[in-house]
Amino acid sequence: MTYWLLNAVFLVPALAVGLLAAAKVSGPRRKAALAAAGCAAVVVLILTAVFDNIMIAAGLFSYAPDLISGLSVGLAPLEDFAYPVAAVLLLPALWMLLDERGFKRNHERRRQP
Repeated sequence: MTYWLLNAVFLVPALAVGLLAAAKVSGPRRKAALAAAGCAAVVVLILTAVFDNIMIAAGLFSYAPDLISGLSVGLAPLEDFAYPVAAVLLLPALWMLLDERGFKRNHERRRQP
């Protein structure tokens, strides 16, 4: 099993939840959430590139060459960036979906006398 197949186990569900959240939440809330997720993605990907390269260079771990694509950012294979991407997709999406339910419940409570 290649690292991309392993990554698909995390990326496909994260993408599905992300698309669901983007479809359910609209207006300024969606725009703000997407901007925040985009900023978080940039930061997390930069940190992943820096620290994964340091850890690989220090010999803390390595990758089987026949299981990676061969594309890399420094010493870090491209596959190594799948987990931060999954986190950036999944966590804000869950936050938006769960917050939307809480927002509706609180709004309904306020309307009741």
